[in-house]
Amino acid sequence: MHQPAIPHLAAADPELAQLVESEAQRQFEKVRLIASENYVSTAVLEATGSVLTNKYSEGYAGKRYYEGQQFIDQIETLAIERAKALFGVDHANVQTYSGSPANLAVYLALAAPGDTVMGMALPAGGHLTHGWSVSATGKWFRAVQYGVRKDTGRIDLDEVRDLAIKEQPKLIFCGGTAIPRTIDFPGFAEIAKEVGAVLVADIAHIAGLIAGGAHPSPVGHAQVISTTTHKTLRGPRGAMLMSDAEHAKALDKAVFPGLQGGPHNHTTAGIAVALAEAARPEFRDYAAAVVANAKALADSLMARGFDLVSGGTDNHLILVDVTGKGIAGKPAAKALDRAGIELNYNTVPFDPRKPFDPSGLRLGAAAITTRGLGVDQMPQIAEWIDRTVTAANDGDDTAIAAIAAEVRELLASYPMPGWA
Repeated sequence: MHQPAIPHLAAADPELAQLVESEAQRQFEKVRLIASENYVSTAVLEATGSVLTNKYSEGYAGKRYYEGQQFIDQIETLAIERAKALFGVDHANVQTYSGSPANLAVYLALAAPGDTVMGMALPAGGHLTHGWSVSATGKWFRAVQYGVRKDTGRIDLDEVRDLAIKEQPKLIFCGGTAIPRTIDFPGFAEIAKEVGAVLVADIAHIAGLIAGGAHPSPVGHAQVISTTTHKTLRGPRGAMLMSDAEHAKALDKAVFPGLQGGPHNHTTAGIAVALAEAARPEFRDYAAAVVANAKALADSLMARGFDLVSGGTDNHLILVDVTGKGIAGKPAAKALDRAGIELNYNTVPFDPRKPFDPSGLRLGAAAITTRGLGVDQMPQIAEWIDRTVTAANDGDDTAIAAIAAEVRELLASYPMPGWA
């Protein structure tokens, strides 16, 4: 059953309660490899489900537009101080609702419509809000995009520098949503300094790895840092902006009143809990285990003939081109879901297929590591993935169902926060 238990929800709305219970059971029974997902602790679940959701708190601690903030101010301040201590930054804003609004606040604070901005192209592994054409950031700003080398699948900083010198962007984003390699923050900082741009590090995917010492930090290189608070950081669905002292005021004004009204206090509390958890020594062990699992899974997949973008991974994320397996990403992902292996189909660099039916799969090791799976289990997961892809090509639903049963049997031995 769901943990914490939900007896009041079950009494008031049994239909919805059953859906919640079913989702908790689904999460327990699946190998969850979506790179942007994780399991939060029961403590985070309790914080986000608390009476803090009742309170409206426009403004910032000590300067609100509603009364009754005696405890909310303390909660938000606690989250801010924990973020500053964990990441070693001058300033943190914990009010942003999610990653995309956080990035929009950066634009509002530091650029004007029509300014040139620079980010990684979405098909190469960047994020929509880094200036991609269908995003508001690509419509309201003059966006130029860098990518990766076709022969290596990696960013070429010489090409980035040449583009930046030519285009003279006001903002440069580094980071993205499907980058399996270490981000060279010092290299990007040198380029930004040379062209007079503000460097924005979007660490949404790797924030937990940075906090746990398993990935280099952008602090001291990027003036502004944007991140979600879930993914590898294992917090609730929210976001933060961090910065040096120079950019703090502009960012705060952009978040409120520029883009948002009252913060979600229950989410702020959950973020505070997650930040406290990430400051503990055992979180460093977790971050190292995430990377070790991802590398082991990547090696096992390559041993089975899968083509990995950039030839492997340095972090939690693996990007696979399944073309060589005779299948596209979308049908592969659908079959794997039926087999109890949850991931997402994804564009790969220079993909000849359309984004809604791409050539790739994106995998991540954060959630399975939280469950306690280790490098010894990665060859088995790779074997299941390989068998499922073969079964999908053969139209063998019986084989796929058999794999799902094997997955459930293995996971029964690994506890899950939120399910008892």
